Amino acid sequence: MGEGVDPTKMCQSLVDKVARSRQLRSVTDPDLLVLFEDWLEELEEEVAAYLRQHPESGAAALSENLGLSLSGATFLIAKLRREQEI
Repeated sequence: MGEGVDPTKMCQSLVDKVARSRQLRSVTDPDLLVLFEDWLEELEEEVAAYLRQHPESGAAALSENLGLSLSGATFLIAKLRREQEI
């Protein structure tokens, strides 16, 4: 196929990830899942509040000020924008 992404490998990778996700979900304690969801919701609220106070801030500033990884900050910004929270 030359340069670029091999769609077959990409699809196989996605199928593998879904299978692992189902396996993890089957052994995860529902109480832990609720705690994680609560934590993520609180983190999203903290990120949204920070970005409302510092609208010029990007992922690097968010990462530094809230102690997040750069990839985590980037993910949360994109998620909140997609959900129109910021």
